[in-house]
Amino acid sequence: MKLTIPDDLKKDVPPNQWGKILSSTPVVMTVVATLLAGLASSEMTRAQYDRALAAQQQSKAGDQWSFFQAKRLRSALQQNTLELLQSTTEIRPLDAAKLRQAAKALPAAASIRTNLLARLDLADGLPTLRALAQGEMPAPPAEAGLNPVLTAALDAVADARPESEITPLLAPVSNPELDAALRSARDRSQAYDSAVKPFNAMLDLLEQLAGRLPLNAAAGDSLSRDITAVRLRCLSHRYETEARLNQRIANLLELQVRKSNLTAERHHRRSQRFFFGMLAAQAAVIVSTFALATQRRSLLWSLAAAAGLLAIFFAIYVYLFV
Repeated sequence: MKLTIPDDLKKDVPPNQWGKILSSTPVVMTVVATLLAGLASSEMTRAQYDRALAAQQQSKAGDQWSFFQAKRLRSALQQNTLELLQSTTEIRPLDAAKLRQAAKALPAAASIRTNLLARLDLADGLPTLRALAQGEMPAPPAEAGLNPVLTAALDAVADARPESEITPLLAPVSNPELDAALRSARDRSQAYDSAVKPFNAMLDLLEQLAGRLPLNAAAGDSLSRDITAVRLRCLSHRYETEARLNQRIANLLELQVRKSNLTAERHHRRSQRFFFGMLAAQAAVIVSTFALATQRRSLLWSLAAAAGLLAIFFAIYVYLFV
């Protein structure tokens, strides 16, 4: 079966290669403009998402800084109280034998007596008590090796350098690297919490014992002051260490906030450029439409071109003045 094209349709077929290009240009440019508009909208959406993520991360960083400040204040309070106690009375090292004697002097039904004696009889009980008597607490786990670039950015944040100096240092750092460093810092803080649990348990028992010692007794008052001094010294050390661990986490969260803002700015710039590209494609549609209108003398093509120009001028007005 042979297909025959009517003569009326043949008149609309471009006679040469240039005519075909001229006829297809508005369609192609319209497709390009649509794609660029979609890309501009997508980039703007991603920029808004990163801004919202940065706000959430900033809230977490603020909470972490508050936690850090609370730990520092507690450490300073314990240290000041210890110095005041040392300046007003004599403090002696704790003696395990005296602690045992004081615990055995308590009523047999007292839970503190059983718990303290059981704790001292454990394999790690006496070493823990000796460490407490010397004001020693476990050291935090060693920090995993960080990327030198990330370390430089962390140091810049810790030193409160301006954004113009932090941004170039942070740009090469990837989000997975930041996430891994933050997980490592949190794991380090949790590992320290686990390491000090036996010390905290011993301090709680000693504090309970101090509350049960007889008042106005020379031996009881002396042992109570010694226990209080040990507790203040160890708590001051523990709070200071926890504060530094929390400070590290807060600095990493601050880097995450800045990284999210940098990513948002990058998506925002890309959105603007895609939008300008869309305008250029729309201008190409208008120009090619004018060319077709000139060639075919069509009133509808001329009206479409005029509407496109009006839209561009209106967009320019909104961009510049609204």
